[in-house]
Amino acid sequence: MRAVPASKVWVTGLTVGAIAVVAALAVQADKGAKPEATSVRPTATASASPSAGAKKPAATAVPDDSGTGRRIVYSLGEKRVWLVDASDAARRTFAVWPGTVAPDPGNYTVGTRSGDPITGSDGVKIEHVVYFAAKSGKNIAFSNAVDGSSPPPPAAGIQTGGIRMKKADGSALWTFGETGTTVVVVN
Repeated sequence: MRAVPASKVWVTGLTVGAIAVVAALAVQADKGAKPEATSVRPTATASASPSAGAKKPAATAVPDDSGTGRRIVYSLGEKRVWLVDASDAARRTFAVWPGTVAPDPGNYTVGTRSGDPITGSDGVKIEHVVYFAAKSGKNIAFSNAVDGSSPPPPAAGIQTGGIRMKKADGSALWTFGETGTTVVVVN
């Protein structure tokens, strides 16, 4: 008869101990509060869209004074962008970090775009650059930092026209904001 090595005895002991702990925890969990079933039924307005049938919170509603049709809406006061489809439904909305030079309220058109990474006026590597206006000698464009970071505060006296957003939002705006797309800037 062969002797069992000590290491196998330890492993077996630890395994049995672990099983005992899990069993004890399961018994304690079974004694806890149980969720109650409710008879909530879907209503006729339920759909696969989480926002369908539900009123949008005020912060995410497309501004009333932003026109109609397919467009990008940028609110200076809310620091927010909406990507609005041809049926006037917001397909996406997100917060942005504006530059120090703001476009005047009004209607613009996406002119040029730069998909390759470039260096922004604040020295940050940016991508998905969608130009739509110019003011005070600065180009105004939507973009996101290549590394996904928020923009640093600009140095005193530096003017920046970049309207930055998170990386996923920049990608969505890039796809939506083809050359010729209307951009509506509201207060």
